[in-house]
Amino acid sequence: MVSKKLVNSVPGCADDALAGLVACNPAIQLLQGHRVALRSDLENIRGRVALLSGGGSGHEPAHAGYIGKGMLTGVVAGAVFTSPAVGSILAAIRAVMQAGSAGTLLIVKNYTGDRLNFGLALEQARAEGADVQMVVVGDDSAFTTQKKAGRRGLCGTVLIHKVAGALSEAGASLEEIVRRVTAAAGAMGTLGVSLSPCSVPGSGPTFQLAQDELELGLGEELPPHLSVCVSVTLRLS
Repeated sequence: MVSKKLVNSVPGCADDALAGLVACNPAIQLLQGHRVALRSDLENIRGRVALLSGGGSGHEPAHAGYIGKGMLTGVVAGAVFTSPAVGSILAAIRAVMQAGSAGTLLIVKNYTGDRLNFGLALEQARAEGADVQMVVVGDDSAFTTQKKAGRRGLCGTVLIHKVAGALSEAGASLEEIVRRVTAAAGAMGTLGVSLSPCSVPGSGPTFQLAQDELELGLGEELPPHLSVCVSVTLRLS
């Protein structure tokens, strides 16, 4: 059964969500022609490292909700559960370059599409003379073995946003920020817990859970999971 969502249209819901956030927050602006949100005061990043992140929509407040002084400079959003477009990522890099940033750091969660698209944009930006680095965050502790692409990037990425943002605000170089956030990301682990399945607008639930079950080790939107457990009290959990 299709779940109920309060949206204008399924194809336009990601754009509407980003536009709504910008309408509510004068400190954020949209980059025309792209699903990109940036700080409105880009002049204040001159001489500092710009921080860009992003990913598929549907994980609000991630990622645009973390734009601001001491946090992210900008965010590139994809459609729901879909990696952002290479062209939009490149446009965001160009925008912060033109604002006079002292380099750009891309903070990317460890998902194949995100790594590919941000990586392609990084290479194109470097070909244009940009000083760009990328840090990939994989904080998911649900699996102990490093199979295939490795650990997934989950909510721990927000802590990396903050560490990088504080360093940038303090005037740290791009190289120092990369070194420190790489160390922080490598020492971090998180574990997802889901009480109910999620659903993409226009579709039904992506998996099933009984009323007395919770899922341990869930990723951002889909299994694989570590285990399905019978619900317990908060104290016992």
